[in-house]
Amino acid sequence: MHNLQPIDLHDVEAYWKSRNLVDERHLGYYIRWLQRFLAGPGGDSRLSAQDAQQVFVEQLDRKGDIPEWQIRQAARAVELFQKHYLRYRAETNGTETLPDGQVSPVSIPPTLAAAMAETQRLIRIRHYAYRTEQTYLAWLSQYRNFVEKSGLPWDVPDTARAFLAQLALQRNVAASTQNQAFSAVLFLLREVLGRDTVMLNSVRAKRGPYLPVVFSEREVTQVLGSVDGTAGLMLRLIYGGGLRVGECVSLRVKDLDFDQGILYVRRGKGDKDRSTLLPNCLLGALKNHLARIQENHNKELAEGHGDVELPFELAAKYPKAAWEWAWQYVFPAKDRSVDPRSGTARRHHINEDALQRVMRQALVRSGIPKHAGVHTLRHSFATHLLMRGVNIREVQEYLGHKSVETTMIYTHVMRGLNSTAVSPLDALEKSVG
Repeated sequence: MHNLQPIDLHDVEAYWKSRNLVDERHLGYYIRWLQRFLAGPGGDSRLSAQDAQQVFVEQLDRKGDIPEWQIRQAARAVELFQKHYLRYRAETNGTETLPDGQVSPVSIPPTLAAAMAETQRLIRIRHYAYRTEQTYLAWLSQYRNFVEKSGLPWDVPDTARAFLAQLALQRNVAASTQNQAFSAVLFLLREVLGRDTVMLNSVRAKRGPYLPVVFSEREVTQVLGSVDGTAGLMLRLIYGGGLRVGECVSLRVKDLDFDQGILYVRRGKGDKDRSTLLPNCLLGALKNHLARIQENHNKELAEGHGDVELPFELAAKYPKAAWEWAWQYVFPAKDRSVDPRSGTARRHHINEDALQRVMRQALVRSGIPKHAGVHTLRHSFATHLLMRGVNIREVQEYLGHKSVETTMIYTHVMRGLNSTAVSPLDALEKSVG
């Protein structure tokens, strides 16, 4: 192994800090990971930057005693070194110093199409959700159309600013939509191209506080009463446990603890695990549902199928786990389909959009004139718990919120539902009458 020379880790640390690329609290950890990388595959002159990073991550993973989040942190440290610091040195020195005095230009995607492919690769390395990948690539496709029509260079922040301004001024998109596009373009410029993106902050949309739509208990009863079968069971589980729709459809058999009345959410939003309430009134229905699913699973096994997608590297560590009952989806899709990432044909879980359609139909049947969706049941779960006196910290844990401030939004809704205040107009009418 050869070491990259000259690489001053203090200089790397100062650069990362000046560009605000790493949280200052974690800077020391990132530097130690980089030091470990440079002492290993990072110093091998025979490996490309991408191969060196992959070898490094695989070595850490094989050890078996390093948590997954630390492996992601290590991979991120290497990315920041290769894509940001080395590019910065190339821009200031004109070249990138490689092992044994070799010199080569910094690798920058030559076209927007190549940059989009690199964006997809980085998203998958960091284990972003598939929906996030689809959303980012969809916005970058719109960005590509904008670049082609305007004739502006695609790889500079000024063009990104023009694109985002066009969304706000000409297309009049909502603030949340504009920020979604902002995140996609920011990822392209900062993570793929290593550009300084401070100037983009001026086109990040700002929105004031909002109150989520919440059902009353009577409305929840109406909605749930109008849906039966598997969809009805899923909606009840979402309301009973405060689940996001994606968390519900991706539940696996092992995530249901009937004895303790606990429902485990694995790799929820932010790649976090948590536990929440498993409604006692659903235990019988869930057990009957699982009995039917297991019967179908056994038939598939007899036919040589019955495997499901496993998260990350579990398929390599446990080759037979994909066929085991514990790993099967609680709500599997009716038919097998091709996995969009691996290309493997297998049975996936129920599509989220199908459940959203059921919810829209339920609202029509119930005659509830609210702009609501499946996620409204999660809002209602939190609000109704608070109305029953459950501690807000406990509700925060059930919801998986990082900050209690996020959970506090439901206290404002609760005040409206529980208020004893009387409108002054009502008081006036009563006194006049």
